[in-house]
Amino acid sequence: MSRVPLSLPPLSEIPLRRVDIVETTGSTNADLLARHAAGEDIRGAVLLAEHQSAGRGRNGRSWSAPPRSQIALSLGVDATGVPAEGWGWLPLLTGVALVDAVRNATGIEAGVKWPNDILVDSGKLAGILAEVAAPDPVIVVGLGLNVTLTADEAPDPRATSLQMLGAAMLDRDTLLTAILRELTTRIDRWQRAKGPDATLVEDYRQRSSTLGSRVRAVMPGNSEITGVAVDIDALGRLSIDTGTEVATVSAGDITHLRPAD
Repeated sequence: MSRVPLSLPPLSEIPLRRVDIVETTGSTNADLLARHAAGEDIRGAVLLAEHQSAGRGRNGRSWSAPPRSQIALSLGVDATGVPAEGWGWLPLLTGVALVDAVRNATGIEAGVKWPNDILVDSGKLAGILAEVAAPDPVIVVGLGLNVTLTADEAPDPRATSLQMLGAAMLDRDTLLTAILRELTTRIDRWQRAKGPDATLVEDYRQRSSTLGSRVRAVMPGNSEITGVAVDIDALGRLSIDTGTEVATVSAGDITHLRPAD
């Protein structure tokens, strides 16, 4: 399959300081974190890779897809002035931005599975990973969106792509510009509000594929919490009504979140 290389987006339209595209790397998140550790200011910097050989997910899970079949990027975000309690909303707002960009560009309606996946029905269309460049208030948020990935190429049978979903628009340049525009707008509002504002919280609830469903949260050691996902709190944590109590779990608490049935 012939796949067209990405072009740099017009920075005049998007409030970013720098955008780089590399042909291949291990992980764009790891690269941006390394650049920060070396003394570079990565706030407002985007790194895109046509291929990631060691793309990272939560809990150290790896992910790889054929070159130019995805949009894989990481963005350095300035969290100065945002209390650490609000940082958990950065991957959540990234999910909202990604769902909106995909819908606006392709018409595909996706949902956000707490804490970091974008789903269409049960198929995983995209994943998100945020990592803090400790000890500084800088967060690297990464995402990988499957665009022309085929079923034969998918590293996981649960994966889907815009092409597999029948999207008529598969131009990655158009998608990239839409994603960066939505993402920078959401991040700007998060920075100004110093955390999630009421609009972001409501938008997340409307786009959530988790809230209202019965879920099973698998914890380290294989303990489980099962019940109905009822809310997202101010810290970005998930509230689960077990029938006897409302348990609250953070993204760092769980190994997996799965449907209970």
